[in-house]
Amino acid sequence: MLPTPQAFADESYFGTDQAGHYIFAAVFFARSKCELASEAMLGLRTRNHPGKLHWHDMTDRQRLHAARTLASIDGEHVVAVGAPVPQETQERGRAKCLERLVVELHGLGVAELCVESRSRRLNDRDVDVVRGAKYKLHKGARFTIAHSPGSKEPLLWAADILAGAMRARFAGSAAPWEALEHRTMECAVDVRR
Repeated sequence: MLPTPQAFADESYFGTDQAGHYIFAAVFFARSKCELASEAMLGLRTRNHPGKLHWHDMTDRQRLHAARTLASIDGEHVVAVGAPVPQETQERGRAKCLERLVVELHGLGVAELCVESRSRRLNDRDVDVVRGAKYKLHKGARFTIAHSPGSKEPLLWAADILAGAMRARFAGSAAPWEALEHRTMECAVDVRR
């Protein structure tokens, strides 16, 4: 039996005065490509930022290079974008986007999702959302979520790049997103429901 594919997800938020967009991005690769993807993410670190790779710490040039690097690795990506999401309801936006990610990823053959850890209470909230989302899958479907520190898992950095590229698109800098859109399924999520 082949191992079940695992996806890695990270989030971002792009806000305006009226509302905003909650972005939950997931990447996944064939098991044979995971090591290559991890090495590529580790290779994007710089002398000034030798630890965890983070979109917000990169220059525009580094962001475009990171997006192109991720796009060059054979993988599939899903981005759930929830709107409208006012600043004060980001957790609701996260829950709605995570629920949609579970459904879409499961449809692509993924049964495990790794998300960057937050507090125990917030991690437990993610687990509850995934548990509820399983009711939207076929009877007996398996789907699990795990949390990992971002500093320990380079494939979470790939998800950060994808989320950052989508955020950059909303901010008017489309080039990083254009590098990735051919590998990415974009899902609009109405968070008012």
